[in-house]
Amino acid sequence: MKAGIVGLPNVGKSTLFNCLSNAKAQSANFPFCTIEPNIGVVNVPDPRLEVLETLVRPEKVVPATVEIVDIAGLVKGASKGEGLGNQFLANIRETDAILHVLRCFDNDNVVHVDGSVNPIRDKETIDMELQLKDLETVEKKLEKVQRMAKTGSKEALKELQVLQQLKQGLESGTSVRAIALPEEEVLEFVKPLQLITGKPVLYVCNVDEAAAVTGNAYVEAVKEAVAGEKAQVLVLAVGTEADITELETYEERQLFLEDLGLKEPGSSKLIRAAYQLLQLQTYFTAGVKEVRAWTIPVGATAPQAAGVIHTDFEKGFIRAEVIAYDDYTAYGSEAKVKEAGKMRVEGKDYVVKDGDVMHFRFNV
Repeated sequence: MKAGIVGLPNVGKSTLFNCLSNAKAQSANFPFCTIEPNIGVVNVPDPRLEVLETLVRPEKVVPATVEIVDIAGLVKGASKGEGLGNQFLANIRETDAILHVLRCFDNDNVVHVDGSVNPIRDKETIDMELQLKDLETVEKKLEKVQRMAKTGSKEALKELQVLQQLKQGLESGTSVRAIALPEEEVLEFVKPLQLITGKPVLYVCNVDEAAAVTGNAYVEAVKEAVAGEKAQVLVLAVGTEADITELETYEERQLFLEDLGLKEPGSSKLIRAAYQLLQLQTYFTAGVKEVRAWTIPVGATAPQAAGVIHTDFEKGFIRAEVIAYDDYTAYGSEAKVKEAGKMRVEGKDYVVKDGDVMHFRFNV
């Protein structure tokens, strides 16, 4: 599962990517600095992991991770192949969620591809290109389904209705995620199309240091513009975050954050938001050899969670021994949790909860 960072050229995408991944993607003050997509595997900040480390004192600790992709900047006409359009659109189609960076700061020394700062215009430019590409996909599918519908197929007639609704929405400038459709129709007919504007999105408002805590007028305009979408908005001073990551010690970074009035780096909030955007959650395994956070989709069952460790665990699943995170921390150890009768034995139908501490019994 991966989230793609998108936006117009030169809005701070690669600088943000560097903050998140420390992979040092090239970033500079000119358009199309990023051509090939950069991919970083980013640790998900989770205070629960630190608490478990303190209680268990393992030999090593392994956090959950999420994949972040820095994709080349898009320009007007990308849906027709302008700029790096076709490459951009192919790369973004492969991601599971979108982190859309919008420039929300004034600085005459940083060039804007359209000559002036206007995050709403920037958002609309990218939205339109993505919508046009989705419209192309929907129209191709529509041609096939119309032929099938003429035979009287009930399934084809049902799909035809959904596709016509998508076409109408996209033609009126509405992204797929904002088109009201029943969940079962989305799963059956929309998901297989992999439409770009159907992906969940987080708008990242890139502000200057002065607006890092309170935001600014640009941010308020963005919030108003996306109110009708199923989307989140996060305020981040990307340049300042880059400065923080350059500091050598944890103490220096904390002092910098305190001066800004922040409790933690905005990049940490962004990583967690991306994790939630991808509809992922965490369960833990805790032993003296290792305390580890494992990533699973929300709604995963115990056998599916076991399969993340090893496919044999899922195939030969017998049962899961489960401790709620709050019980583990309240009693302080697995042994005390067992004494208190708080460890549960769960079967194949158990839906894992975020934060569960688990052991699996299996037989291959």
